Amino acid sequence: MFSYISLGTDDIARAIRFYDAALAPLGHRRIPDYDPEGHSAAWGLDDPGPHLCLTEPFDGNPATVGNGTMVSFLAETRAAVDAFHAAALAHGGQDEGQPGLRLQYGPHFYAAYVRDPDGNKLNAVCYHPEPGAQTAPR
Repeated sequence: MFSYISLGTDDIARAIRFYDAALAPLGHRRIPDYDPEGHSAAWGLDDPGPHLCLTEPFDGNPATVGNGTMVSFLAETRAAVDAFHAAALAHGGQDEGQPGLRLQYGPHFYAAYVRDPDGNKLNAVCYHPEPGAQTAPR
């Protein structure tokens, strides 16, 4: 459905450090040579995507966040969700929800929520049950 999602940043070098660390546990790597001019960077698959692009706003105004806007990343394991959250906080992110089950979204919805250094809201979610775990009643 998506080719790419673009989020604004006021500091592309800081964004690269943050996203390299936070997305590594989820298996997402930065696309090499995405923007030779150095105003943006992307993680995921090169064109046609899908990928996440972080960019300095083209109009030259400060980057802003959207109220109700969030980018969610799939995680294969709950440990990857935990590692995403820890890496995000260690690289300038802010906690928006500790890793854990959110049973209101399903019996195996295990997620963590953060804000990147520019204030963009992100989460990582694993939909798989913990190996050997019983299904919680809904």
